[in-house]
Amino acid sequence: MSDQPRRPRKPAKPYRRPRKDPVRILAFEALRAVDERDAYANLVLPPLLRKAREQEGPERFDTRDAALATELVYGTLRRQGTYDAIVAACIDRPLREVDPPVLDVLGLGVHQLLGTRIPTHAAVSASVELARVVLGDGRAKFVNAVLRKVAQDDLDGWLVRVAPPYDEDPEDHLAVVHSHPRWVVSALWDSLGGGRAGIEELLAADNERPEVTLVARPGRATTDELLGEEAALPGRWSPYAVRLTEGGEPGAVAAVREGRAGVQDEGSQLVARALADAPLDGPDRLWLDGCAGPGGKAALLGALAAERGAALVASEKQPHRAGLVARALAGNPGPYQVIAADGTRPAWRPGSFDRVLVDVPCTGLGALRRRPEARWRRRPEDLDGFAPLQRALLRTALESVRVGGVVGYATCSPHLAETRAVVADVLKQFPDTDLVDARPLLPGVPQLGDGPDVQLWPHLHGTDAMYLALVRRTG
Repeated sequence: MSDQPRRPRKPAKPYRRPRKDPVRILAFEALRAVDERDAYANLVLPPLLRKAREQEGPERFDTRDAALATELVYGTLRRQGTYDAIVAACIDRPLREVDPPVLDVLGLGVHQLLGTRIPTHAAVSASVELARVVLGDGRAKFVNAVLRKVAQDDLDGWLVRVAPPYDEDPEDHLAVVHSHPRWVVSALWDSLGGGRAGIEELLAADNERPEVTLVARPGRATTDELLGEEAALPGRWSPYAVRLTEGGEPGAVAAVREGRAGVQDEGSQLVARALADAPLDGPDRLWLDGCAGPGGKAALLGALAAERGAALVASEKQPHRAGLVARALAGNPGPYQVIAADGTRPAWRPGSFDRVLVDVPCTGLGALRRRPEARWRRRPEDLDGFAPLQRALLRTALESVRVGGVVGYATCSPHLAETRAVVADVLKQFPDTDLVDARPLLPGVPQLGDGPDVQLWPHLHGTDAMYLALVRRTG
């Protein structure tokens, strides 16, 4: 036994309650809702922010709090694939063995370290405090260890380490660098064509925060009225569009609150306008929106129809979505009718309409800027699930339009299996039809390809990747 005197034991540190950070807790709650309930961030986040703004006391959000929470949620979701690859390089177990709530905290932390200007020490300490609040002290230590490893390099340095070289595997390189699943990279590249520059620009555009675009519904509001609001710029292509600059709130615009204007991507506005302006043989009295929910295109079509003295029928299968359509059309200056009906089992006689639009359900790969979680949620097999419905809706639309009338087939996906393949397959069954060149109906819009159909792109046009084919019945 040693004769050395024992050193006095250091007193234990007193327990410190973790500091609650309302902004990061809200961001974590939004990410959990996306993961656990297959929710969409653009639907989950607004009510959470509204509630936080209505709080009393120090937890009440101001504009800067809301902006930070929004950036944390959307930035983490957009770059999830890249951040997962980096986290995987910093741990000694497969990523699938890490609990999803822990991955969400890590994702928020990595985004603050590599995707924002938040100082390193603040990003790490704030993430560890969040982990203590929502995960407990034990897992907070794990979060701390991982984030300290991540903080040893910047994003470019990490990408060199975790992404395979482009020359060895181009698709996997782009998938890691630009945070898209490999199959989505492949599909977008096939649709876009061309070399490396174009696909890199497209994937990068998918990771940019999209502008909020308003539509001034003709006969109810004007772009001049909307441009009179603060933080507003003219649209690029649509005569009805106004873009809100950063900080602009749609809910602060009187015309939006009153339903005379709405939030609508410029690509969707161009699709509605192109159908409305397509040349017809014969009368122009009755239009159909065959997949009308939630009502944005229906509201614009209804206003355009009213200017021509035409009426609109807006059909939507789901009753609750039909209710949204009715709300969007309320106050329309011309006659309209909203019905809850299955577009593949029409509640109208064949040949009833002069113009028909079907904006069909799809994978949504054209709106990844707005719904970044969709890229991780969708699978290649989803295409097979949508294919029969897309073809059935186009067939019904062609049966519903009279001879000389025009059908617009639209979808918010550039995937060839959801665009040209659908149109080509269905038109084999309708030999008495012609494709109308849609490009002249989008005046001023550049780089529309060889036609006659049109594919819009985020990196070329600043819109969602909307597709449009116009078909005229000739017999």
